[in-house]
Amino acid sequence: MKIVVTVKLVPDTTADKRIDPATKRLVRTGETVLNPFDEYAIEAALQLKEKLGAETTVTVVTMAPERGKEVVRKALAMGADDALMLSDPGCEGSDVMGTAYALAGAIAKNGFDLVVCGTQSTDAITGELPGALAEFLGVPGLTYVRKLEIDGTTLRAERETDSGFLKVTTGLPAVVSVTKSINEPRYPSLKGIMGAKKKTIAPLTLAELALEHPIGSGGAKTELVALTDPPARGKGKVVEVSSGAEGAKVIMDFLHAKKLI
Repeated sequence: MKIVVTVKLVPDTTADKRIDPATKRLVRTGETVLNPFDEYAIEAALQLKEKLGAETTVTVVTMAPERGKEVVRKALAMGADDALMLSDPGCEGSDVMGTAYALAGAIAKNGFDLVVCGTQSTDAITGELPGALAEFLGVPGLTYVRKLEIDGTTLRAERETDSGFLKVTTGLPAVVSVTKSINEPRYPSLKGIMGAKKKTIAPLTLAELALEHPIGSGGAKTELVALTDPPARGKGKVVEVSSGAEGAKVIMDFLHAKKLI
């Protein structure tokens, strides 16, 4: 079985984020890390491989500049077998639909039985890529999965909902996105880190994919028109009351005024 995990390189979650006023894009020239949500997807894929046997492979697929290669090696150090890296200047400025379209092309070219994604990235936080990826690949898409198992060509999962969870079943191939409740990602061992240096990170260009539609800035379906800084947070209002009942009334009146209840 061929399992593919999509990963994204994102700015360090502890660093200050900055928008380039000229391009209106997030500045990504600083330190980048593996998207934390994707680590749960990698762990889910590795656990499936351990259950399914040695014939199962886990391939990491990403769209990132060449300089992000060392970050991808963290996924390899965790236990993934190899990686496919779409690095092309034509990818710059891609929105979520363009990214999903390009990744779908790379995944289809590589071949797959199951694609595992994190729920979202820490930079854009749209959560839209898994669904778009399933659409472009023409396979079922199961999102917000908290439990996952495979029996032959049948995939069984539990999807998180607002009121609990939903048990779903589908056939392979398929795309799933997993939540943080599905597992606890493993730390790369020293052996894994050393072994990752010998694993293949295959480069891929847009020309090799021969996509029918453009991606990048020219193919983006969305446009960021303007940016404004959020207003400074005002001082909180302190209300002194003589009793709990009076305090409760003040709170209720405030919530009514804000149309929160």
